[in-house]
Amino acid sequence: MTDVHDPAVRSYNMSKIRSKDTKPEMIVRKFLFAHGFRYRLHQENLPGKPDITLKKYNAVIFVNGCFWHGHENCSYFKLPATRTKWWKSKIMANRERDAKNITKLIKAGYRTITLWECDLKGSNLDKTLNMLLKKILE
Repeated sequence: MTDVHDPAVRSYNMSKIRSKDTKPEMIVRKFLFAHGFRYRLHQENLPGKPDITLKKYNAVIFVNGCFWHGHENCSYFKLPATRTKWWKSKIMANRERDAKNITKLIKAGYRTITLWECDLKGSNLDKTLNMLLKKILE
């Protein structure tokens, strides 16, 4: 199956995909701020530049997109039909890098919390955010 877009259009489309300030990340940030939490964003001195760092609670939060981080058994993750081998290796490398960064953070004394894009949509949202509160405060 060939790509429906020419390379210039595909390049433009891919350039518009953000890695910071995504909609799921903004939902979590607004929720935390409304509940009195203060946090740092994308700290470059920590492995993996966590999306949110709660220093007071020694916790970091990663808000992962289901596609880019290969969320298994999720309807938002499906390998593309074109360049499947390339995409599979890219997503596997992302997952391996995530695991290494989480291991480094745990060794440094941080608690890590990973939230998935699909858990921050629809009826899952309230349950996920309440679970987040419990994990931070434990």
